[in-house]
Amino acid sequence: MNHRQRVNAILHYQAYDRMPVVSFGYWHETLDAWAKQGHVTQEEAHGYRHQGDSSPADRSVMDKLGFDFNWSNGAGGNSYLFPHFDREIIERKPNGAMVVRNDEGLLVLEHPGVVSIPSEIGTSLTGREAWEALYKPRLQYSKERVNHGWMAALKEQNDSRELPLGISAGSLYGNIRNMLGVEGISYLAADDEELYVEIIDTVGDLCYRVARDVLETGVRFDSAHYWEDICYKQGPLVNPKVFSALVGPHYKRMTDLFKAYGIDIVSLDCDGKIDLLLPIWLENGVNTMFPIEVGTWNASIAPWRAQYGRELRGVGGMDKRVFAKDRQAVEQEIERLKALVDLGGYIPCPDHRIAPDARFELVAYYCELFRRTF
Repeated sequence: MNHRQRVNAILHYQAYDRMPVVSFGYWHETLDAWAKQGHVTQEEAHGYRHQGDSSPADRSVMDKLGFDFNWSNGAGGNSYLFPHFDREIIERKPNGAMVVRNDEGLLVLEHPGVVSIPSEIGTSLTGREAWEALYKPRLQYSKERVNHGWMAALKEQNDSRELPLGISAGSLYGNIRNMLGVEGISYLAADDEELYVEIIDTVGDLCYRVARDVLETGVRFDSAHYWEDICYKQGPLVNPKVFSALVGPHYKRMTDLFKAYGIDIVSLDCDGKIDLLLPIWLENGVNTMFPIEVGTWNASIAPWRAQYGRELRGVGGMDKRVFAKDRQAVEQEIERLKALVDLGGYIPCPDHRIAPDARFELVAYYCELFRRTF
């Protein structure tokens, strides 16, 4: 079997020959550190920084570690801001920090040399006038949002492709959070419900129409995949009832479209504690959770499967923190994953990008032991 066949078999509870060793990439600083240690080349670290997941540079690093492929292997159109904003430095602080308007129009505080998510301090989407002038024009549908040359090349590989390929379905709420910030989107939901709903509907319709155009090119996809990131360690960053009422129908409309094109595996990337949103996704056709962050809340597919049954699948759930420890920690993590693999419909994968404290030799040991075990 090739990896495309393996993944499809596993997620459909069918027989397979072995479990693939799946990656989810690395922090850029991780490859920089490994390059200094001599494990990867500077060219590989630089290539991954600029080309990203499933690129030739990523493929080269995965070969050295023992991964089979990166789960982030997808294609799609542009269903977000088009064009993005130009990055602009608004203010320079005496301590070297900068107030920056980023390419999504969000105002953030950046500290030079600090590797973390910048602090959100404001948004350019300050109300109806800013929406009409700055954002709504950037969220309008057009045929140019799909690269038809790229799709034609992928279509030629329909029968020969050996890796699973997902259609990138966009983001129905996470990108809106990115435009407004956590605080901004929370206030907008209360202060201007009409605008809040209009933004959700505009983004939802754009995602649908772009996905439809991609599917009409004739490329055969194995799955569909959303990115959201709308939870944190305590739970959702959105009221689940509001999310169900306003965003749920957009998922349903899109997953019905995917089914019409033979796609019955719909995956969603959301960090944090997703438990309260999970049933909303499931009832609207999203059936595969990723990356199932273990975190401080011990996320696992096991209790979800017990509650929701075999319709729920998963990819991820491997506690990447063991890569900073020792071989015994890696062995214990592999042992923990055995019972989860036995549930079926589940593919272990590091539960987020491998962090800079990871030891190269332990990641390689994990890949070796995983291949021997599963």
